[in-house]
Amino acid sequence: MEQGSLIQERLGRLRGLMADRGMDAYLVPTADFHGSEYVGEHFKCRSFLTGFTGSAGTLVVTADDAALWVDGRYFIQAAEQLKGSGVRMMKMGVEGVPEIEAYIARQIPEGGCLGFDGRVVDSATGKKLESSLAAKKASIRYEEDLTGLLWSDRPALPAKPVWILEERYAGKSAAAKLSDLRAFMGQEGASVHVLTTLDDIAWLLNLRGGDMACDPVFLSYLAVTQKKAFLFIDPRSLDETARRYLDGLSVTVCPYDGIYAYVKDLREETLLLEGSMVDHRLVRSIHSSVQVIDRMNPTVLAKAVKNPVEIENMKKAHLKDGIVMTRFICWLKKNAGKVPMSELSLQKKLDQMRMEQEGNLGLSFDTISAYGAHGAMCHYSANAESDIPVEAKGFYLVDSGGQYYEGTTDITRTIAMGPLTREQKEHYTLVLVSMLRLGAVRFPKGARGLTLDYAARQIFWERGLNFDHGTGHGVGYLLNVHERPVGIRWKMVPERMDSCILEPGMITSDEPGIYIEGSHGIRTENLLLCVEDEKTAYGQFLRFEHLTCVPIDLDGVDRTRMTEKDVALLNAYHQQVYETLSPFFDGEEKEWLREATRAI
Repeated sequence: MEQGSLIQERLGRLRGLMADRGMDAYLVPTADFHGSEYVGEHFKCRSFLTGFTGSAGTLVVTADDAALWVDGRYFIQAAEQLKGSGVRMMKMGVEGVPEIEAYIARQIPEGGCLGFDGRVVDSATGKKLESSLAAKKASIRYEEDLTGLLWSDRPALPAKPVWILEERYAGKSAAAKLSDLRAFMGQEGASVHVLTTLDDIAWLLNLRGGDMACDPVFLSYLAVTQKKAFLFIDPRSLDETARRYLDGLSVTVCPYDGIYAYVKDLREETLLLEGSMVDHRLVRSIHSSVQVIDRMNPTVLAKAVKNPVEIENMKKAHLKDGIVMTRFICWLKKNAGKVPMSELSLQKKLDQMRMEQEGNLGLSFDTISAYGAHGAMCHYSANAESDIPVEAKGFYLVDSGGQYYEGTTDITRTIAMGPLTREQKEHYTLVLVSMLRLGAVRFPKGARGLTLDYAARQIFWERGLNFDHGTGHGVGYLLNVHERPVGIRWKMVPERMDSCILEPGMITSDEPGIYIEGSHGIRTENLLLCVEDEKTAYGQFLRFEHLTCVPIDLDGVDRTRMTEKDVALLNAYHQQVYETLSPFFDGEEKEWLREATRAI
């Protein structure tokens, strides 16, 4: 059966289940039970029902319509993958496209019913939906996962081994982190704190796992009181060493799905949780006698400010990763047009090189390997059907990263494979200048990413250009490659929770880009460490240091479109790259590196 027909058949069966339960609409977000950015195979219900494989999107199904909301990263990809499926693409943020809640409110009749799996819809969204449907006296049913009833060969929930991250990598013991958390709870008057976000739990306990591809976390919930803690997890994930470790922290191991009964049994407590990250079913399980403090988890900011040990380790991780990326680019440039290459073959080559590096634990996200027009698809994923040859002309874009004991990396380089058009060189240079200017900003303490974004976008906006993604995101330490609450963007998006005040020790990406549909895409990305600069009569100033240490392809640069300051920034960066990396290269590779980092 063709993909479009298969999707139509699945939606037809879903509508049958909806009719049996009196549901007028059914909501399917891209989510797991923990508000994770990327979801494991078990949770890919939206993909199962639409055929769209992007990492974000929300589906609403009614008796006679199916609509999928996607953001600007995925407009091109969704248009292609939804063909023949009967699912309409809704372009988020585009004029005339309704918000999801408004669309649902229009579709639900008086006294009607909306359905969704309450474990994959966060409490904040659930409350919005309840409010928007109140005028119609409509009900919400959140107890059943209808997709699960249709998905006969659904992958099981994972239970990979959990392991301890030693303090020489974490920089602070779990006991000390728990003590800090309990002190904060005391200040807030909270007797219980429930954590459902996987990276917060892993960071707090100095544990890592393998339940999600690329993010070394484990499926779990955590409840912390002043004396004890309760970890809700599949017991198969814990060996004897991990159990002894948890015992030493006074952490009791409980069944994974026992969190709902635990919360339901609480009485006369003051419960601290982050409602926007906790699922609707869990919040609806809280007894009326419990007072709820709804605020961002205190661990979010604590883990965003890397401690001195983490910072030094992150520098080591970027050195390792820089060596790999530089060797890959050297090979690529020397062999362009001489040996057969494709998007997939290059992706596999780079992934293998990275995973062979000492201390590597895998990738930090699926590598984006995109040639030519595919580079214009911001989060393109090459597969057997889409794979194309990489020729000795135009641009090849590769966005990749690794997980190391010493931390997490994320880098994008766009490589000139051969002759370029004047427009391609102009666009390449604009992106390069944008990245350099943001990396060189100085700013007073108290500034947010919203303040700094203009430094990157000014050169685009002057020409009537823009890019449909944030300029920077926070990065975890051997955790999620996209980490709250750090972010650099021009438009406030409250639900993203990534516009905090920048502080020394925070790490952000710096990744402007330009995407010309049907032609080319360009992105250049470094990771930056926020550090203290001078203190003046106007207060403490901050700046960034480049963590990423990899050459930027000079073959795409049009020097006439750079100011002398821009040139100086590029030359200084390349001098730093050569001085840092050259001791690890010799022979032809070292000569190539010298030429690749030459002053222009």
